[in-house]
Amino acid sequence: MPYVTVKMLEGRTDEQKRALVEKVTAAVSETVNAPIENVTVFIEEMPKNHYGTAGKLFSDR
Repeated sequence: MPYVTVKMLEGRTDEQKRALVEKVTAAVSETVNAPIENVTVFIEEMPKNHYGTAGKLFSDR
């Protein structure tokens, strides 16, 4: 049973998240020959003020 965790900044729509889960599930199923029913995708959204790059929070950009 493959489990996939996608970490991303908050702000995507439910429609975008549905499409992401669908495509990640299909890619994992095809790649490792696992039934689609056995693929689980977790989406972890991070607030923009909890993540930074190059010394700056994403919320400050």
